[in-house]
Amino acid sequence: MKAVVLVNVDLDDGSVTGPGGLLERLQTLTDPRARRGKRHRLAGLLAIAAAAVLGGARSYTAIAEFASELDAATLARPGTWRRPYSDCWIPPSEATLRRTLQQVDADALDRLVGDWLADQQPPAQAGDQPAAVAVDGKALRGAVGPDGQQVHLLAALAHGSGTVLAQRRVDAKTNEISGFRPLLEPLDLQGKVVTADALHTQAKHARWLVDDEHADYLLTVKGNQPGLQAQIDRLAPDAFPPGAPHR
Repeated sequence: MKAVVLVNVDLDDGSVTGPGGLLERLQTLTDPRARRGKRHRLAGLLAIAAAAVLGGARSYTAIAEFASELDAATLARPGTWRRPYSDCWIPPSEATLRRTLQQVDADALDRLVGDWLADQQPPAQAGDQPAAVAVDGKALRGAVGPDGQQVHLLAALAHGSGTVLAQRRVDAKTNEISGFRPLLEPLDLQGKVVTADALHTQAKHARWLVDDEHADYLLTVKGNQPGLQAQIDRLAPDAFPPGAPHR
């Protein structure tokens, strides 16, 4: 069973509302909604949704429940709708959140939030071990896209903190293997170790990581590649000693 690491995002914090914060970055996204009938600012809707999902929300209903529990000052800050002639800010409804999240460019949103999360990580200290990035795919239970297909995501996470550094949807017509490189290309992988399960134990992945990204890798070998597994089984135990230079 894989651990689920939750991130508590304070929507009142300067990292969200200040210069270069999450809200400012979200304002760079194109608003896909029609002009008529818009009440909430797009950046505010997406900031609330991001905070909810990072905190553990796994459905549109859960995101809406998270929004409904925010106080008036917090709702006002990202630009939710204010009822005319009152001091009452209205949280976005489940339907509003669902329609907006289904229309927005999901890959662009994931990259933006991932970049913001990466910037929140503490800088590495002298003597620290090289950072590691885990590639992990998962199907979102109960989440269905506009095409009626279950949503399947491929994510890159920071080892230790579990912070999502990048994420993209796996198209129903493709698979995780084809999404490996596009997922990792925006990240700075130099000097880092990339880990992934047996599905991604591909020569082209390993070659790209070492030759192009100057990264290391730790890939699992299982029975889905019996030839490779047999070759490894025939190696002497000291063929790959810990810390051996790349050959």
